Amino acid sequence: MTKWVEEYQSKLVSAEKAVSTVKNGDWIQYTFGVNTVPVLDAAFAKRIPELNDIIIVNGVSTRPHAVHYADPTGAHSTWNSTHLTGLDRMYGKTRKVFYTPMKYSEAPRYVRTNRDCRILMVQVAPMDKHGYFNLGPTASHFRAALEVAEIVIVEVNEDMPYAHGGYDNNFHVSEVTYIVEGGHTGMPQIANEEPEEEDHAIAKLVLAELRDGDCLQLGIGSLPNCLGQLIAKSDLKDLGIHTEMLCDSIVNLAEAGKITGRNKQIDIGRMVYTFAAGTQKLYDFIDNNPECAIYPVDYTNDRGIGCMNDNVVSINGAVEIDLTGQVCSESKGSKMISGAGGQLDFVDIAYNSKGGRSFICMPSTHTDSKGKKHSRIRPLLTLGAVVTDTRSTVQYVVTEYGMVYIKGLTVWQRAEKLISIAHPDFREELTQEAKKLDLLR
Repeated sequence: MTKWVEEYQSKLVSAEKAVSTVKNGDWIQYTFGVNTVPVLDAAFAKRIPELNDIIIVNGVSTRPHAVHYADPTGAHSTWNSTHLTGLDRMYGKTRKVFYTPMKYSEAPRYVRTNRDCRILMVQVAPMDKHGYFNLGPTASHFRAALEVAEIVIVEVNEDMPYAHGGYDNNFHVSEVTYIVEGGHTGMPQIANEEPEEEDHAIAKLVLAELRDGDCLQLGIGSLPNCLGQLIAKSDLKDLGIHTEMLCDSIVNLAEAGKITGRNKQIDIGRMVYTFAAGTQKLYDFIDNNPECAIYPVDYTNDRGIGCMNDNVVSINGAVEIDLTGQVCSESKGSKMISGAGGQLDFVDIAYNSKGGRSFICMPSTHTDSKGKKHSRIRPLLTLGAVVTDTRSTVQYVVTEYGMVYIKGLTVWQRAEKLISIAHPDFREELTQEAKKLDLLR
């Protein structure tokens, strides 16, 4: 028996024992992305009714939390999210869900500076012979949380893929307080949304702007899925990946032979990311694959690092944009629906990359619950809407009706160009509103 196995055994406890360390007023870094803790979560749910003023910090919820259902009104805990998903929005129907505004690239610094985290609970892959637990599909800010936490609890998932780094993708057993064996708890399965007709039109416009050797940042969703399908069928070659999130569409490109990374200036030949979420196909692709390199988010999303690669192409969605170019990608009015994530990070990275291009993509309209159609291009942002990308940062804007370049343009040029790619039904109305706002010549 090696030293590390002995230390493992000395720290191995039941989930109930591990969560018994939680006390009133604790801040807990709980889950992020697909690194969920279902066994600890079930044990924690049994304790939560006897606790008070617990602060739970999570982000990108991918699996329902038992602790929420044990405290649905938030009488015993406060739910803080760094990026909301449908689960968090559902929780918000019975309790308050608080959002943490952030530039995702700065998340590790927030954790180290604020030092609120007393307990870190995180899911890991089984310990290797050297005494290391691998963080699998998520690096993000976990190393920073480990550094400030008084208590570090890992839940071992036998089904978690092993992710190569980069760095900060492992915890050593000597850094851990308690170990809980979760067994085979599987990985959250997140399917891509099926593309709509508008997605196909937008993807074709973006595809026309791509070149051999481009370094891509793609996310999850119907548009990246659609664009990935088009790239896989195209003549493009030698693409690279430097992204925040690794998803199934990127795996499809790799399998189609489109990704070599040989034209990158840093991490040559490797797909760089900070977290991954998708289907089992993605997790199998990541597992022990040296072609992939996971890093903390203050590496992947740092402008100074990301723009060292030439020809970075950033592709992101939006909820709405106003006629001066302010982009909202995270709220409906004042109601948060997701988060800023790394969108602004990659808008900046792409523009500062030699030959880089940043695209904000969205269907021209949306239909509300009453069946009424609304333009996503608006004279002014909806009251309370959060500005994700300031108007000075936005480069290309794309709808199914066209693509415009607005970086460095005057407000009247921006208004004219954005009206030109609005849905035809709204162009006259937008023109009249633009005149009232004194935006046009």
